[in-house]
Amino acid sequence: MTTSQGDLPVPEHGLLLTHFLTVRDVVVARRFYADVFGGEVVMEDNPAIVKVANSWIIMNPGGGPTPDKPDVTLEVPRSRDRVSSFLNVRVADMASFYAHAVAKGAHFLTEPLDRTSELRCYLRDPDGYLIEVGQSTGLRNGILAARPNGDGDASDGPAA
Repeated sequence: MTTSQGDLPVPEHGLLLTHFLTVRDVVVARRFYADVFGGEVVMEDNPAIVKVANSWIIMNPGGGPTPDKPDVTLEVPRSRDRVSSFLNVRVADMASFYAHAVAKGAHFLTEPLDRTSELRCYLRDPDGYLIEVGQSTGLRNGILAARPNGDGDASDGPAA
């Protein structure tokens, strides 16, 4: 079911960026992104699409190769300990977002941590995808996050 053609990720000019997730259970994943991130379900299935702020999360079950991706199999993450990419969500008010997300059932790896340039924490979606949530603080004033070795520059990912 589509709520409005204008809510679908269809650019009138140029391009737009969406994020596709292979999920075990479309209903569970769709509900998570709608509830935790305040998204709007614009398609319920095949694929499910949730509009979140100025972007869209597209979700479908995994599957084997297709004519347009002949050697590719889509699957959910096999391990929660190894990650090659993650969704990076920037918020204006970390405390409000964190409280809202926890109330909606989100489980964070830690509470938000102050990294000098930003407040940051991570959570996982129902399929184990890692999601960074950050609020820029010192970065606006040219203050970079300290590296784990203490030398003042972030080394484990963007601090935008």
